[in-house]
Amino acid sequence: MLDERKLRVLHAIINSYISSAEPIGSRTISKKYDLGVSSATIRNEMSDLEDLGYLNKPYTSAGRVPSDKAYRLYVDMLLKDPRAFIDMRKKQEIKKNLLKEAVEMDNLIENSTKILSKITNYTALAIAPQFKRSTIKHIQLIPIDEYEILVVIVSDSGIVKNTIFRIDNQIPNDQLNIISNFLNEKLKGLTIEEIGNEIDTVVFKEMYEYKNIIESIIPVINQSLEEVENVEVFADGVTNIFNFPEYSDVTKARSFLSFIEDKDLVVDILLKNTLDDFEITIGGENSIDEIKNCSLITATYKLDGDTIGKIGVIGPTRMDYFKVINAVNLLAINLNEIIGKFFMK
Repeated sequence: MLDERKLRVLHAIINSYISSAEPIGSRTISKKYDLGVSSATIRNEMSDLEDLGYLNKPYTSAGRVPSDKAYRLYVDMLLKDPRAFIDMRKKQEIKKNLLKEAVEMDNLIENSTKILSKITNYTALAIAPQFKRSTIKHIQLIPIDEYEILVVIVSDSGIVKNTIFRIDNQIPNDQLNIISNFLNEKLKGLTIEEIGNEIDTVVFKEMYEYKNIIESIIPVINQSLEEVENVEVFADGVTNIFNFPEYSDVTKARSFLSFIEDKDLVVDILLKNTLDDFEITIGGENSIDEIKNCSLITATYKLDGDTIGKIGVIGPTRMDYFKVINAVNLLAINLNEIIGKFFMK
């Protein structure tokens, strides 16, 4: 753990770099912040912080810039500061703006990204509400001819999927009924993931003589549920990234835009962890190469206590963390209050 003086120097460097985007030298810190020590002492502390991995020294400058490790320490300390989460005036303002689009859930979430982007001046992302992972309501196998079967799948959302597939050997109607009844008994109410576990642990053991036909049907069932679960992504303020000098680098800018344009990547990063209601990933902590120069701050939103989506802000690691943490947290609180009041099941 860093001693108090090193922490004060590091915080001063981070705050200065967030506002200026320029590598920070000891003279800048000495003039800008009253740390009660000389410029030479600050320079020595900065050298130690560099050795400890909290500062990096760009080749073209004598100053230093914070590392991901420094931002992580800074953010972890911010999260312990109650001021980062309380701003009742702003909370009421956000709620007022959210209520303008509270008629339908999708509109509410889309409007949330607009508000979040406007407040923070960064890019806001959200996953449209997934009220419930789609589950099986009913399965029916219907013979068309000797070697073709119609599989009718009804999901809990009422969507019906019909698929025809061929079989190698004819199956009598009574056996098809047995398989249909068995699948309904074992798979009703299960999600895709749960179906896989049930098939491996129960179905094949109890219906081994029909193993081949069931193995052919399961991919059809999974595909039907996946089509129902197509996830929609909202993004706002995408071009805000160009307001930051580090993204005047064309390669960095293209990398960021390629991430935003790739829906699968956005969904993957947002759904990576839905267990934590509030999450911050910094720079290299991100698993996707395109955003290893970015930080992502997200919060979940819920219905009846169940997480149904995620919303957040992405920007350069030189992010105004205090401002963004406060904004994302307040928006999530308001969003959950509105959903609880107007969209209860």
